[in-house]
Amino acid sequence: MEEFYEYDEFRDRVSTIASDGQRVWVYPKKPKGKLFNYRKIVSLILLTFFFGAPFIKIQGDPFILLNIIERKFIIFGMPFFPQDFYLFVLSMIAFIVFIVLFTVIYGRIFCGWLCPQTIFMEFIYRQIEYWIEGSNIQQRKLDDQVMNFNKFWRKTLKHTIFYLISLITITWFLAYVIGMDAVIAGLNQGIFAYPGATAAVIIIAVIHYVVFAKLREQVCIIICPYGRLQGVLLDRNSIVVSYDYKRGEPKGRYNPLENRDEAGKGHCIDCGACVQVCPTGIDIRNGTQLECINCTACIDSCNSIMKRTNQPEGLIRYASERSIADNTPLKFNIRILFYSVVLLGLLGLIAYLFTQRTSLETTILRMSGSLYQEYDENHYSNIYSLQVINKTRTALPLEVKIAKPAGGTVKMMGDPLLIDRGEVGKANFLLVLGKSALTSSQTPVEFIILSDGKEIDRVKATFVGPNALDR
Repeated sequence: MEEFYEYDEFRDRVSTIASDGQRVWVYPKKPKGKLFNYRKIVSLILLTFFFGAPFIKIQGDPFILLNIIERKFIIFGMPFFPQDFYLFVLSMIAFIVFIVLFTVIYGRIFCGWLCPQTIFMEFIYRQIEYWIEGSNIQQRKLDDQVMNFNKFWRKTLKHTIFYLISLITITWFLAYVIGMDAVIAGLNQGIFAYPGATAAVIIIAVIHYVVFAKLREQVCIIICPYGRLQGVLLDRNSIVVSYDYKRGEPKGRYNPLENRDEAGKGHCIDCGACVQVCPTGIDIRNGTQLECINCTACIDSCNSIMKRTNQPEGLIRYASERSIADNTPLKFNIRILFYSVVLLGLLGLIAYLFTQRTSLETTILRMSGSLYQEYDENHYSNIYSLQVINKTRTALPLEVKIAKPAGGTVKMMGDPLLIDRGEVGKANFLLVLGKSALTSSQTPVEFIILSDGKEIDRVKATFVGPNALDR
């Protein structure tokens, strides 16, 4: 029983907190390998998109704009307005379900491959640290030294570059809020032209700097809510970075002259290479842990050791706990296939909702409390209120005509209707119908909304008239 608790002691606290509560600083070895190269490509694509998207414009509008202050939103070149909030709610619900199902099946793969925290930490800040301070061993030695000139200039240079990158990143992110044109204009006017905005950028940049210079993996372990959900979302069938204990145990030092199977040893030579490269400081051989972000650094490291010792790769790999326990290869079973279909369906639903969004929302209602009027001896009239939401990129001059029944006349009240982009236009108009066109006390009618002579919408309503006996 004592051995069990000794082995299971790692679960009593997170890997980066010592028994006395002090922070344990992680010095991961610089990873290399096939999966790391794939991650570099993915990170380069995402970073290129992040820094390049603010310069992309579609019909004069930014490709992405999230201006919460002025309630202006443009997503992939498509403008959205407060009236589209229902799309946001439905998309968020679908997205949450997507996240849950995705995590249940594919584990924390998002954290290791797509999360901005991981991308900025591992492919920008950490690389600068390796460049200035050297390898993980050299970094540890440098931190253990008393302050001297060598340590002073390296630390000063590193943290200066760190903060400059944070400042650039936050300034760039501001372009997603107010647009790159506004950011460039503000910079041209000088940082003192907008003291409030400048102070906000500097403060947020400090927070960004602290996250990547000091907090680092603590964000993934303690702060990130998605990371905290792993304990309830993962199960034995989830695909995660796993150590094949069936094949690896019992551990034993490598001896090129012995046959490990005959000696009763597993394939793990207990070299610790997987631990040395882990950015959260865990030992993956202890099993699935909250701190693991599925970055695959341990897979690359272990595979390189397997090659050098002439053993098959995959001692650490993407696998489910069940596939390892049953000693079976990972397969896309019915459960994975079903959930994957649901995930694709949710993505399709979100895409469908956005494609069904109209560029114009028109509402025509008969004026509340009004009755029909006898316009002349051959016609009746109803008063209608018109409300139009313009979601296009240009101002629209609008006119209303009657499509059904034939012979009706629309008479607008007030000035011609011109609705600016993103605005709500309102007007009242009179619909005059011949008495012979009425089919009941509530005759269906259909209006055509035109702009510059082109039909852009159709709206149905009803025309109230007298009963057949009263005509």
